[in-house]
Order: sequence, then C-alpha cells, then structure tokens
Amino acid sequence: MRRGVLSCLIVLLWALPQAGAAAATDRQAMQGWYRLVLELVRHTPTYSPPVASRAFAYLGVTGYEAVASGDPALRSLAGQLTDLDPLPAREPGLAYDDEAVVQAALARSVAVFFENTGPTGQRAIAAMTRRQGEAAAAGVAPDTLARSEAYGRALADHIIAWSQDDGGAVVENMGFPYEYQITDAPGHWVPTSRVAQQQLPLLPDWGRNRPFTMQRMEVCDLPPPPAYSEEPGSAFHAEALEVSIARRDLTPEQTAIARFWSDDPMLSPTPPGHWISIAWQILDRDDAGLAESADVMARLGVGMADAFIGCWRSKFAHDLVRPVTYIRKLIDPTFEPLLITPPFPEYPSGHSTLSGAAATVLTASFGEGFGFEDATHEDDGLPARPFPSFWAAAEEAAISRLYGGIHFRAAVEQGLEQGRCIGAHATALRTRR
Repeated sequence: MRRGVLSCLIVLLWALPQAGAAAATDRQAMQGWYRLVLELVRHTPTYSPPVASRAFAYLGVTGYEAVASGDPALRSLAGQLTDLDPLPAREPGLAYDDEAVVQAALARSVAVFFENTGPTGQRAIAAMTRRQGEAAAAGVAPDTLARSEAYGRALADHIIAWSQDDGGAVVENMGFPYEYQITDAPGHWVPTSRVAQQQLPLLPDWGRNRPFTMQRMEVCDLPPPPAYSEEPGSAFHAEALEVSIARRDLTPEQTAIARFWSDDPMLSPTPPGHWISIAWQILDRDDAGLAESADVMARLGVGMADAFIGCWRSKFAHDLVRPVTYIRKLIDPTFEPLLITPPFPEYPSGHSTLSGAAATVLTASFGEGFGFEDATHEDDGLPARPFPSFWAAAEEAAISRLYGGIHFRAAVEQGLEQGRCIGAHATALRTRR
C-alpha cells in the first residue's frame, strides 16, 4: 500500500538529528534533505517529471557549491553551467562551519523550490530546517554560526536568482497551456485522456528552457522516427504491431518491470526522483563522503534536467501520435495499455532519455559493471530489483514503456541514445582541481 504523506513525513522528521545528540555526518544531513524532497515531489501536484528534474538540478548545484566553497580540492561550477556567474566567496581569514553552510543553503533552496507544496509539506520543511539547524549549530561559536548560515543563504540566493529566467520558474495550470494549436493531420499527437485539462499537451514550451550543461541543445537532437504510415508492412505499422502483440502476450516479469519503472506523478517520486533514490542508496551503502555525494547529486541533477529539456524539444518537434491512438484505429480497437498514456507526444520516450542520461552520469561516477539493488519502491509494495550495471537498469526502464503500451521501439532506443549524448555533457564538468 502506498504511504500516506503525513505518515511519511512524520517518519522522516523522527529520523532527523536532535540538538545535543550525536552529530550525523555531513552526507547524512544532505541526504536528509533529499529524503524529504523525494516525498515533497510525490505529493506536490505541479511536480511532473520535467518540473521535478529542474528542482533536483538546482538543489544539486546548491549543495555542491556549498561544499565546494570550503573544500580547496573542489572547483566551482560557475562558468561551466550555462549563465552561472561566480558565486559569493567566503571572507578570507574568518571561521566558517562547513555543516552549517550546507544546512543553511539547502534549507533556503528547498523552501523556495517547494514553496507551492501543501500545508503538511510546509510544516515538514520548517521542522527539517529547525531540527537540522539545531544539530549543525551544536558546539559552534555563535559568531561563526551566524556567519556560516548567512553565507549559506547567500549562496542559495545566488542560485535561486540564476534560476528565475531559465524558462521553467513559473508553472501555471499544472503545466497545461491555456491555448495550443493541435495539428490536425495523420500521425500527429491527439489527446489520449478524457480529463478536460489534458486535452492540450503538458509543458509544450519546456524544450525551450535554458539547458544547464550546454549552450545549444541541438547537439543532442535525434533523427526522425520511422515515417508515419498506415500501410501494413511499413516500418511504422510494424512498430505499432509490436506494441500491440507485446501488450497481449505480457509475461508476469514484463508486467512487473512496467510497474516498477512507471513512476507516475503523485504516486511516486517521479522518474528523476527514482534515479536520485538509486544514487543515494549507493552513497549510503558505501558510506560515501560529503564531497563525493555532492558531486554525484550535482552531475545527476543537471544531467537529468537537461535530458527532459532535450526530450521535450524533440517531442514537440516530431509531435508523434501515441500507440493507443494508432493501434485502436488500425490494429485492435479494444487495445488497452497496461499503463496510463501520458498527455504529450510520443517520440522520444522521456523515461529512456532520462535513464540514458542518468546511467551515463552514474557509470562515470561509480564505474562500468557497477552492480546494485534498487529498493526505491519497497515501501510501496514493490520488491527491490538487482542490476549488474546502471546501463542494465536504464535499458530496463526504457523497455518498460513498450511493455506498458505507451511507446514504440524507436522512441525507446533513440531516447537512450539521446540521454547518452546529454549525460556526457554532465560528466564533462570539471569538479576537481
């Protein structure tokens, strides 16, 4: 059974370090904020996957810059990420507490990027800020604490200001446009839901947002999908027939795969949150240090955010019809996908592009052939799944959308390649001196 928001947040708050208790490691303090954010994403209506990926990116950059400001081995991302100007520096010769800097920076950032969450979420943010602030303050001289907290907030404010003109700062009507001209021609996307709000596609301008790791998103554009055709034997018809047959003949394992990676908004931490969860499970398992944790969260965050920008750019450039529309018209009028078809064009698969980017980043961070177990959905009643590598997980996440009946094979395979291209820009960031 899916966890209720209140019970989840109460459990999280009980797990926070208390003032006077044994201090948690810096990584655990950062991880606590991410654990809360994964729940906020799950329960904040406007946080569709692209919107969630944007928040994860800015949180990752904020946490990284807070850590890098006090670690001479780390290099700032200013001048590397698009339009990010140099950040405020610590005053030379004055004492700072690194944990207090990180805590203050993340507290300010979460409060801003989740300012539209509900009352329970707001109470959880306030409680997290208070509890972790008290823990970070333990044993720190008052003047050092005040200076450190002010500096952390200044770092966060610099990044928040940078975020405001990226194209994604304001999401109205849950991301659905008030006006949009649907193309009335064969092969183009048409609504697949009866929900009134979803008669127009989600976030049609998201592909115009400012990317994080590249100046021109066109460098990772895709070739077109197979040419639209209603002719039996054509490449397009064959792809649709494959989806129809796969849905009819789904095995229990394929069904489990589709449901494990579904990651629907409001029912999960969304696909980017799923990969954030995977990364934290590994960092926690291996007792990674703060610098490594901050590095992984920054690269993964910006890589996934760029993946959604690139994917959405391609989706609305190709504006391709969904399998359910084509199959019901030409192959099987009784066709029902296993999963709910999302309200936007088909090509490429967002799960595939995102997962390709995430696998690229995590492989660069942890290595080829890095095995792990993913327990992201255990609390939701889905057993953990083992994987021999990040790419094995990405490929499973991608094909899950074909099993679910909502994507053609070209969208799955080309999406992975687009993600690989985009993720490479995140791995190219220079974080070590």
